[in-house]
Amino acid sequence: MSELKLYNTLSRQKEIFEPIVKNHVGIYVCGPTVYSDVHLGNCRTFISFDIIYRYLKYIGYKVRYVRNITDAGHLEGDRDEGDDKFSKKARLEQLEPMEIVQRYTVGFHKVMDLFNTLPPTIEPTATGHITEQIRMAQQIIDNGYAYVVGGTVYFDVEKYNKEKPYGILTNRKLEDLLEGTRELGGQDEKKGRLDFALWIKAGPEHLMQWPSPWGMGFPGWHIECSAMSEKYLGKQFDIHGGGMDLAATHHTNEIAQSQACYHVSPVRYWIHTNMLTVNGVRMSKSAGNGFLPEELFSGSHPLLDKAYSPMNVRFFMLQTHYRSTLDFSNEALQAAEKGLKRLWEAYETLTGFVPDNVQPSANNMIDTGLDEKVRKLVGEFDENMNDDFNTAKVLASMFELVPVINSIKDKTITVTSLSTDTLTLMQAKFKSYLEDVFGLKAVNEADNAKLQGVMQLLIDIRKEAKGKKDFVTSDKIRNQLTALGIALKDEKDGGMSYSFD
Repeated sequence: MSELKLYNTLSRQKEIFEPIVKNHVGIYVCGPTVYSDVHLGNCRTFISFDIIYRYLKYIGYKVRYVRNITDAGHLEGDRDEGDDKFSKKARLEQLEPMEIVQRYTVGFHKVMDLFNTLPPTIEPTATGHITEQIRMAQQIIDNGYAYVVGGTVYFDVEKYNKEKPYGILTNRKLEDLLEGTRELGGQDEKKGRLDFALWIKAGPEHLMQWPSPWGMGFPGWHIECSAMSEKYLGKQFDIHGGGMDLAATHHTNEIAQSQACYHVSPVRYWIHTNMLTVNGVRMSKSAGNGFLPEELFSGSHPLLDKAYSPMNVRFFMLQTHYRSTLDFSNEALQAAEKGLKRLWEAYETLTGFVPDNVQPSANNMIDTGLDEKVRKLVGEFDENMNDDFNTAKVLASMFELVPVINSIKDKTITVTSLSTDTLTLMQAKFKSYLEDVFGLKAVNEADNAKLQGVMQLLIDIRKEAKGKKDFVTSDKIRNQLTALGIALKDEKDGGMSYSFD
């Protein structure tokens, strides 16, 4: 098997992967900020790292996979001042902040389950590690790279940059970063415009705050990940991942504060997933083209022609390399749906072949050319995954084998055209990759279509009942669906949509 190579954002090139501890891998991935529903961009990142996690285990590594939950300290606009995302949501809904955290953490886990992602080995929360964050901030102060102003602790970027390049992850010089930084409120108390908060003083109105040596406050967003990754993976670990949007600020600040605290580069390999677009336009709330996973599963978003199952969406993501832009469109999703169906049917056919009872006869010898072609294509599975986890190329090799499988099924060629070893290898590799590495499961399209039909019937009956002012029937349908974990939502245009809780 070829050596595993991965693209390291830090060096901007592919490198042979060599873990710090032989046969062991430590991975940290920035998890969700649980003040709202997880969005599709996050899902792509978590699915990509689920596949990386699965593949590392498949090739024999013992993996400690840490993915955090950000449940405090994340301010709007990712700045050091302004409204806390959790407190703002809690005030709007007249709830405790931890009620918001609990609701969206549960929702996040449900979506991850639908996508068939494996749970991380450790899932720490920011609020569960306040002591570690305070201790780290104090150590950075003691080392001379941070200062306190009125109860807020700031990291001194310019002082750090004199010894280590602050913009090393994105290959940007400090002068360029300063030039692109706009003046913000609260800048007058900082020494430099790029300085960021390790600990933030909390006003009396702030709902989430803790005692510290500098007064009541809460952690800065960046130090949370540095403190948790060090606790569970050490001062230096193998892989740190996240979306590419985190590289310029969040991950850059993680490197700086960890280096300033422990005097060692915290991560050997940085891996970043690319962005999502919809019909060629970057997916965002402001563009009105962003949709949630549940809107994909129910087909309730106006940009969608129909519902798409979680496995179809997962398969769709696998068809594009994680470092490439992924473009959502109905045409692409429907093509992926057909592709998954064709591939899975071929896989089920393949599992039905019984090589042990087959012996080639004088009139039906092994087709050496075909046998070699099949072995070569199967061998490319590992080669392509070892080339920076290229799932798209693995699938291309699989689809080249589909006509061979179908020809054996149709008896255009006989199963004895392949050696027993080759057939057994192909069966084992298809199972390992489709189920274990890619995390795919069979999709019962007939059941999906029936469910959508039943839901549409109930929606039509409820609309009719509401039109007749038969609110007893209308409420009964909604309440019984809610009891079953299906939420009906009345749209502004008079329509209705549903989602699974």
